[in-house]
Amino acid sequence: MAPAVHHRTATVDGLDVFYREAGDPQAPVVVLLHGFPTSSHMFRNLIPALADRYRVIAPDHIGFGQSAMPAPDAFPYTFDALTDVTAGLLGLLGVDRFAMYVQDYGAPIGWRLALRAPDRVTAIVTQNGNAYEDGFVKPFWDGVFAYTDAPGPGTEAAMRGALTLESTRWQYLNGVADPTLVSPDNWVHDQALLDRPGNDGIQLALFRDYPTNVKLYPRVHRYFADSQVPLLAVWGANDEIFGPDGARAFARDLPDAEIHLLDSGHFALESHLETITGHIRDFLARSLA
Repeated sequence: MAPAVHHRTATVDGLDVFYREAGDPQAPVVVLLHGFPTSSHMFRNLIPALADRYRVIAPDHIGFGQSAMPAPDAFPYTFDALTDVTAGLLGLLGVDRFAMYVQDYGAPIGWRLALRAPDRVTAIVTQNGNAYEDGFVKPFWDGVFAYTDAPGPGTEAAMRGALTLESTRWQYLNGVADPTLVSPDNWVHDQALLDRPGNDGIQLALFRDYPTNVKLYPRVHRYFADSQVPLLAVWGANDEIFGPDGARAFARDLPDAEIHLLDSGHFALESHLETITGHIRDFLARSLA
């Protein structure tokens, strides 16, 4: 029988933070940090696949999923602020040490958590969660950085295009060898949340803040080199947002990094759940022994 998955909400700094949780409360903790434009929904199948051995916690970031969505004038939509909320939730749940799985936006949040308290992170799984400029794929990032360098009507149009159903569907299907493995429920679910009134302003604010993540990379690389934290990269090799060079780059600072390139795209869990789960279970069993 699969472990039960609980759907809970906690209050952090006055904000409702939704999270999924499963597993023995006394087991080693694995925190799952989702990316754009999704939520902890992306981990709905992975959570029970890990929860027989681990306490698994998967929050929705503020502005995403079932968590609070304050207006941009009521909450600073930056990656620092999202990290503050995540750290607050972990503190509230009594989590002192944890492994983490990071994907897309979850990566810069995870790197910030590690930089704030390196000794608390026991291991890292990164699935198309970038930490090196090598990973940026043109032309996607040309449009992002054109907007961040000079926000305005001319550059904003491309970013608004990233908030459309067509773009959300593309993120799920691009690079997937067998698209029939990917349920359309994914992009329908994500798009419904993106289309909430006011959510566009939230996403544009986070796009504008993205360069702060790149500026953080040298500190992240030093953290990797100094800590030699166990790291597993399970990467959709056909991703046209974060390409395979982003996975290979981890080996520069972490020579023992375990890197697997899969014939999939940005949301590789949708097509390679069993393969990724197998790699994670094997990696964590060795790393957390």
